[in-house]
Amino acid sequence: MKLAIMQPYFLPYIGYFQLIAAADAFVIYDHIKYTKKGWINRNRMLVNGADVMFSLPLKKASDACDVVERELAADFDPQTLLKQWRGAYAKAPHFAQIYPLLEHIMGTGEPNLFRFIHHSVLSICTYLGITTPIHISSSIAIDHTLRGQDKVLALCDAMEATTYINGMGGVALYEKEVFAARGVDLTFLRPKPLEYPQFGDSFVPWLSILDVLMFNPREVVAGWVHQHYELL
Repeated sequence: MKLAIMQPYFLPYIGYFQLIAAADAFVIYDHIKYTKKGWINRNRMLVNGADVMFSLPLKKASDACDVVERELAADFDPQTLLKQWRGAYAKAPHFAQIYPLLEHIMGTGEPNLFRFIHHSVLSICTYLGITTPIHISSSIAIDHTLRGQDKVLALCDAMEATTYINGMGGVALYEKEVFAARGVDLTFLRPKPLEYPQFGDSFVPWLSILDVLMFNPREVVAGWVHQHYELL
């Protein structure tokens, strides 16, 4: 069984969904530290030919809080982000198909950061036809005080994984020999270069899945999700 594990990200790059699609089961961390400079509650979109950040505003909280302990700001208005996306992509070829999906994601009414992002991931997976079961890490019976590679290995054991697929960011973090000793083949997923027309301007790479969906038909994006990568 092929397992992939990642922390939650809000409307991440297509590689996140490639990782989900490549696995037989996917685990999303809820008890993982929130980092201010990370990408958990923010990402990038295209505005006038340049990449611009968008984000989910959060209530103030201790830096020691896990993602599942963070809440959206009390004055957060989903319409603010929807208006930003409409302003940026109203003339994109697939705006009419994608905007209702964004309204569905933003209309959940969920104030908890993890559950809000979890809902968004499930919604995009459904839209793209990704059927991989997604498990929340805290629901799996392991020692959750473990960290890093040890926690990943514990999740592999609990899920009876024979292969663990990680993004390229894990190359420096995990050791193939250690995984092999536990009967797990460690593999890394590398997205293939992706380029598509963006209003006729120079291509801006590594944007949110939002950008990919706005400029490409669903079936094309689904094909990229399932095939446009290599396992190393």
